[in-house]
Amino acid sequence: MSNYPLSYKLSWLPRFLKPSLDGDGNGFAPMAGTLMQPPPGKTVRLAFIGDISAVANSRAPDCDPAIKALLGTADLVIGNCESPVVDRPSAVLGTKLGTHHAMSERFLAEALAAAGIAREKLVLSLANNHVLDQGVAGFDDTVAALRRLGISTIGLAANGPVQPVKVGPLNVGFAAFTLWRNADEDLFAGRVSMDPTGWQRDGFDLLCAVPHWDWEFRHFPRTGTRALARRLAGQGVGLIAGHHAHVVQPVERIGDAVIAYGLGDFLGTALARQPWPGRIGGIFVADVSADAGTRGAIASYRLHPFVRLRAGDYERLVPVEGLGGAMRAKVEGRLRAVFPSSLVGEGVAEGDG
Repeated sequence: MSNYPLSYKLSWLPRFLKPSLDGDGNGFAPMAGTLMQPPPGKTVRLAFIGDISAVANSRAPDCDPAIKALLGTADLVIGNCESPVVDRPSAVLGTKLGTHHAMSERFLAEALAAAGIAREKLVLSLANNHVLDQGVAGFDDTVAALRRLGISTIGLAANGPVQPVKVGPLNVGFAAFTLWRNADEDLFAGRVSMDPTGWQRDGFDLLCAVPHWDWEFRHFPRTGTRALARRLAGQGVGLIAGHHAHVVQPVERIGDAVIAYGLGDFLGTALARQPWPGRIGGIFVADVSADAGTRGAIASYRLHPFVRLRAGDYERLVPVEGLGGAMRAKVEGRLRAVFPSSLVGEGVAEGDG
């Protein structure tokens, strides 16, 4: 049994059809910011992407060269594997309807290649509500498939709450967890990380959280989500990049910590014919100091928005500035509403952190 409140379940379809701008927009930061001036001499670049799924894609996406170039500048790319990786789904009807997620190992490999993401530079979280959509066997198949592909994983309970990842000279700790599940708690327990407490920053230059949190199709995070972000920052987390909302959400700075509440989808996860506000995604790039004395400090960050356009049985990932007139105007208007203190319209800027 899932753990969604009834009010959440009843609001899913209305909010899917019309993503909400309701909520508190106060206290958020611009889409881009510089935290260290002058900048450090040496940096490591982390690029966070949103949810990855095959629900809206029968074939690998067509990725704009500017997006591929941006991802190519990263020393590490971090995303959320929203769909179990299985070649034969066990939940056949649910998979056809889109309620149960699944993607093949071949699709994932081809999608990553299309986006220019090197597998050895990729970390995927398995701490999400859909990871057991194909049962325990599907979960085990997913872990095995990612291992075969050479992709590192986070969010597995068996590996402990924080996973160390070497990124250049830095030792970065990643703590992924989900607050939501689509199956009984006993299926998730012991397999998927669900506890956002008890982490230790000791031994890490930077501690990053990758939470599956908040409510879907709402551009502004709930009060409880922001309170949890403050608690995580108080535990020593320096960078948070969230998933599950399926729409872009604001950025907030809490002390020296930077929080990107929601990055939307990287590849469509909620039905093929999704309304346009849910087609806006973001790539959150953070440059982290590797200088002695400031190792692990966030030097600068920037959220790079893009849009997933439907093209037959696959999606085209296009920077905002690559859109046509009416669509671009709508997207820029929505981004101004979510990021009122930002200069909107620059889209994906290659090499600009």
